[in-house]
Order: sequence, then C-alpha cells, then structure tokens
Amino acid sequence: MKAVLIILGIVVVVIVIVSGRAMGGYNQLVTERNDIQARWAQVDNDMKRRADLIPNLVETVKGYAKQEQTVIGEVANARAALLGAHSKQDEITANNQLSGAIGRLLVLQENYPQLKSNENFLRLQDELAGTENRIAVDRRDYNEAIKKYNTDVELFPKNIVASIFNFHRDDAYFQTPEEEKKVPQVKF
Repeated sequence: MKAVLIILGIVVVVIVIVSGRAMGGYNQLVTERNDIQARWAQVDNDMKRRADLIPNLVETVKGYAKQEQTVIGEVANARAALLGAHSKQDEITANNQLSGAIGRLLVLQENYPQLKSNENFLRLQDELAGTENRIAVDRRDYNEAIKKYNTDVELFPKNIVASIFNFHRDDAYFQTPEEEKKVPQVKF
C-alpha cells in the first residue's frame, strides 16, 4: 500500500510539473503574440503618420516640379495602396512601394535648388525623415518580436504546447524589396 501511495505521489508531482510548464509555455506564447500585435500597431501608427505628411510634401513639391508628375503620381498611388491595404502583407508591400516613391520624390530637390531652401519643404522633409527613422526602428522591433515568437513556437517543448493550442508561425516579416538592395550609383 505504501508503494502505491509513493507511486501515486510521484505521478501527481510529474503531472503538476508538466502541466505547470505547459501553462507557462502557453502564457509566454500568448504574451509574444500580443507583443507582435502591439508592435504591428506601432508600425501601423507611424506609417499612418507618414501617409498624413505626404500630401503636404507633395503639394509643396508640386509648386516647383510641375513636370515631375510621374513621381508625384507614384507617391499618391503608393499612399492610396497603403491606406487601402487589407492585410499585414498588403501593408508591408504598399509600405515598401511608398518608401521607394518617397525616395524618388526627395531626389527632386537636387533638380530644383529653390525647393531646397523652401521652409515648408525643409520642415516636412525633416518630419518625414524622423518618421522614416521611427518606422525603421519599429520594423526592426516588430521583426524581432516575430522571430522570438517563431523560435518559441518551434523549440521543444513549447512546440508541443503550440501545436496543442493551435499557435502557428507568423511569417509577416518586413523585408527589403529587391529594387532597394541595388547599390546606388553616385555620379560627380
């Protein structure tokens, strides 16, 4: 009888330990998933700020660069795609298009020296540069949160908890588009 009680006690202790680890793993995965959502919300917030700044920048540039309607149209179209995105992946794609279009828009200042000295343009350019820096930091933090979550979803023993509670990899990473990876040509 004593041996049965000892075995029963050991089984209960093992069950308590295993279920405690499972609950801890579950709670950590929930926390990480919520962290991803919070970080995405911050990226989304900064992209909205940038989208709000763009019309002012475009209007300022339009006054100086009437013949540069193609670039201005690209910015407007990319902004519209960002605002109309329906998923994280759509937002990431539209955001990458918008980044490229903004880069081309800012290059216009080289062709229009009087635009460089325009106070509105300089202020908007500074605000946009600050926002771009925030977005870059937020993207990095978001990607790191996804990496940590994906690692925990795949590592043993949390992968067992993840499969039981239906946690899956999240592959909505921000990545640099191929056209932005090209080395820029500098001409003097």
